[in-house]
Amino acid sequence: MFMTKTKKEDALHRLKIAHGHLEKIIEMVENDAYCIDVLTQTKAVQQALKKTDEVLLENHLSCCVVDHIKGGRAKQATDEIMKVFSQR
Repeated sequence: MFMTKTKKEDALHRLKIAHGHLEKIIEMVENDAYCIDVLTQTKAVQQALKKTDEVLLENHLSCCVVDHIKGGRAKQATDEIMKVFSQR
């Protein structure tokens, strides 16, 4: 995967945020924290991962998909993206 330095730093930053929140969530559950407080933290992890997905998708579309289309592999590029978004 090719990523510009900026995109890579952005993705890593967001993943580290999610990691930190997740560690906190584990600690909170182990210590029987108030459910709403735990849920607040899980939402923060989900948001950080969503933002990471957006960075990765933007990178993929601007680099990989463009290369696939130029190489005559547009169907492959479309199929890959659809496969990711159809997973549950």
